[in-house]
Amino acid sequence: MLFVLILLVSLLVQFFLPWWSIALICFALAFWKARYGGHAFLSGFLAIGATWLGAALFWHLVTDGVLSNRVAAMLTVNSPWILLAVTVLIGGIVGGVSALSGYLVRRLWV
Repeated sequence: MLFVLILLVSLLVQFFLPWWSIALICFALAFWKARYGGHAFLSGFLAIGATWLGAALFWHLVTDGVLSNRVAAMLTVNSPWILLAVTVLIGGIVGGVSALSGYLVRRLWV
């Protein structure tokens, strides 16, 4: 349930707010719903990773790979697929750590 909530809310919020708003969403939803630390981290990591994977694949396919290739060249990465993997990893870590932080802050107060 936490995974689905984070996925849907972060997907909607990213249309209107900056990228770092996902950290606030993960924190708040894990503060409210997480059962234990591993659940919080995994839900945040997988939900944000899936969201960013979908967005990166969308832009890769829409631009026929041109955008991904140019960004990969700018960052001196050999392949746009490595760039895609790093993007998903960074988003997942931000989501997972912020969700875990939300759970741990709730545990401080209870």
